[in-house]
Amino acid sequence: MTTIGFIGLGIMGNAMVRNLAEAGYPVIAFDRHPEKVEAVLRDGIRPGYSIADVTRQSAVIITMLPDGPNVLEVMTEEGGVLSAIRTGTIVVDMSSINPLTSKCIAEMCNNKGAFFLDAPVSGGQPKAIDGTLAIMVGGDRLNFEKVLPLFKAMGSSVTLTGEVGSGNVTKLANQIIVACNIAAMSEALVLAERCGVSPEVVFCAVREGLAGSNVLNAKAPMVVAKDFKPGFRIRLHQKDLRNAMATAESMKVALPLTSMVHQLLIASMNRGDGDLDHSALIRLIASMSSKA
Repeated sequence: MTTIGFIGLGIMGNAMVRNLAEAGYPVIAFDRHPEKVEAVLRDGIRPGYSIADVTRQSAVIITMLPDGPNVLEVMTEEGGVLSAIRTGTIVVDMSSINPLTSKCIAEMCNNKGAFFLDAPVSGGQPKAIDGTLAIMVGGDRLNFEKVLPLFKAMGSSVTLTGEVGSGNVTKLANQIIVACNIAAMSEALVLAERCGVSPEVVFCAVREGLAGSNVLNAKAPMVVAKDFKPGFRIRLHQKDLRNAMATAESMKVALPLTSMVHQLLIASMNRGDGDLDHSALIRLIASMSSKA
């Protein structure tokens, strides 16, 4: 079977690489933190000793990193992917980054005789663990079909959205919808509690109505339990909205609600909540309504 090189073993990557191995794919895993590599080693997963080492041995390279600059570094640094890539290799970046960065990386890969797909995901850590991520792919259909079985080992929904960059445009749209949902939920539940109505009761009352959503079903129970263990960190969602704002500016698109929620996420980071789950945005909303 195709040997897969997987670079980036954070909250999402460590679950995704396990699912690939469980599906029977041989995987070479690498992270700049050796302890993260040790944590995933098992049948089907062996360590890569450098980025170039992983690249030389793999027909498909998957990167899962925090942001565009991290992906560019892994691709272009001395001893990076592009220094060792072979003709015909398919690079799949599953990070959530600026679509323009995806297009830039695709061009660099093409210049080396390799191919590139941007394939960001949605679902957070729980769906990464379950292998039920939603995967949004941009790139050539032929290359998409070649790696589709890999995507199906990690996700339950896989959509080819268009040319390179389209995957990340779709992910930005997803992140706008999720962020605005969380902000609205936070305001609603803070209001309910201040009026003496249990947030849990409100959640149970509205979840089957028009206000119900996957976001509400996933995040309201965390808010009620005050359990903000990160499935997706505030600082990463802030990064995604920053990329959305930059993309919108380049296309002269107004994003008034996104801009406001982006500022709320920055304020949450400034109060020390950046590494909590994005549902912890409610802590900021509650503090803005606290009595003197």
